[in-house]
Amino acid sequence: MEDSEKEMTFLDHLEELRWHIIRAAVAVLLVSVVAFVWKDIVFNILFAPKRGDFITYRMFCSVGHFFGFESDFCNSELPFTIQSRTMAGQFSAHIWTSIWTGIVVSFPYLLYELWKFISPGLYENERSLAKGFILIASLLFFLGVLFGYYLITPLSVNFLGSYSVSPEVVNQIDIDSYISVVRSSVLSCGIVFELPIIIYFLTRLGIVTPHFMRKYRKHAVIVVLIIAAIITPPDVASQIIVAIPIMILYEVSIFISAYVYKKEQKKLKLNS
Repeated sequence: MEDSEKEMTFLDHLEELRWHIIRAAVAVLLVSVVAFVWKDIVFNILFAPKRGDFITYRMFCSVGHFFGFESDFCNSELPFTIQSRTMAGQFSAHIWTSIWTGIVVSFPYLLYELWKFISPGLYENERSLAKGFILIASLLFFLGVLFGYYLITPLSVNFLGSYSVSPEVVNQIDIDSYISVVRSSVLSCGIVFELPIIIYFLTRLGIVTPHFMRKYRKHAVIVVLIIAAIITPPDVASQIIVAIPIMILYEVSIFISAYVYKKEQKKLKLNS
């Protein structure tokens, strides 16, 4: 570390943090403005999982035909409509959707600003990991976003939008409710796909070990299957399709944890 970085006071750190937050907010704002202007493209993407010809529905329909059974995913249109019940409902949805789009698209830059803030407190060899960290974390996040959009979202929308307790009840979904399902599905998957990165840092901190993860692998399988059962329609095929990528991430995280753990143990032996 440089002497100037060592001599920074608490207020200096707060000032530095403030500028990182400002730059991150400006980045989100700029992307949000673009998303606000191109609302036709954004909302066409947002409402695509509602249409019966969405690529995921066609894929599941083809799989059903291949195995010789009729699938609920072959419907030409889902049995619900989206409505706005307040004067400012559509405008509010437009604003917040643009902001969330800005956050998702700007994610790599947000990571960059976070790293720039914490990097002065790291050693030189740890700073060299910045490019790899930002690239891998961003890639995993966007893979999670795509997984959430093309798999979790359509499964959730199809099940919840088609669910009925009685023919007397018509599903007329408020726009905020629909967007909330899409947003939570996409963002939660983006965060879940950061599991290898989280395990990397937890292992370096000594909180998690590969032995611990292997020991509780069976428990992890049960938790993943429960999560898959909650967020998918009530059929085994959908649950397995959702659970497999998450379990693959878990296994990759064990490998990463083992690699980091070995390196940390070697460092301790050299220092002792």
